[in-house]
Amino acid sequence: MAQTLVIIPTYNERDNLGPIVARVRASVPDADVLVVDDSSPDGTGALADGLAGQDAQVHVLHRTSKDGLGAAYLEAFTWALARGYDRLVQLDADGSHLPEQLPVLLTAADSADVVMGSRWIPGGEVKNWPWHRRFLSRGGSLYSRLLLRLPERDVTGGYRVYTAHALERMRLSSVESLGYCFQIDMLLHAVRAGLRVVEVPITFVERTRGSSKMSGGIVIEAMARVTIWGLTGKGARRAVQLEPAAVSD
Repeated sequence: MAQTLVIIPTYNERDNLGPIVARVRASVPDADVLVVDDSSPDGTGALADGLAGQDAQVHVLHRTSKDGLGAAYLEAFTWALARGYDRLVQLDADGSHLPEQLPVLLTAADSADVVMGSRWIPGGEVKNWPWHRRFLSRGGSLYSRLLLRLPERDVTGGYRVYTAHALERMRLSSVESLGYCFQIDMLLHAVRAGLRVVEVPITFVERTRGSSKMSGGIVIEAMARVTIWGLTGKGARRAVQLEPAAVSD
């Protein structure tokens, strides 16, 4: 049986962490959980340690700096690959990604290298977002798709499953985006590596506790980076054979 690790990055998510970990454990009991905390001042890291102390399938990775979502995921990927996990899941701590839908994504990973939970394909939906959030998200995805020649519909979505094989082919050391653009950058790497990428419809639910880390400035910065990528020819292109990345413990 494939070993699955659900990665949950956190920063000031004390109110959300306990419930989301419990839902993950109930939805996919065989999966392990890795909480990646960026030194949250609200005590999220200490709470994560407490959860790990009560459940051997919960692990914690403490980071000393807050330098972006992408940096947290890249460190978690290295941690997971070194320990032999076969499938690595990206999941937000705020409850916007429903753990109850994870079994569907994992089933899709049986015949794909990368599975993307998509809000913008038939069957996908977003709940409790105002119109301007929908406009920004759909518009950002459309702009990125057109400029970078990507066929996927939800290129900024963060609910994903990567197989270990996929990550080893993607040359993670060359992923240069650590913030909002990280998801687009990872998709570009997957497409260039010739990996099979599929989208599965999901329901995205706006958080009910805590505050979002997203801002207009972050989105503008991301779109500026996408524009540079498009103008300099970094868009999707014919796959090349890549050597597997070395992973050390």
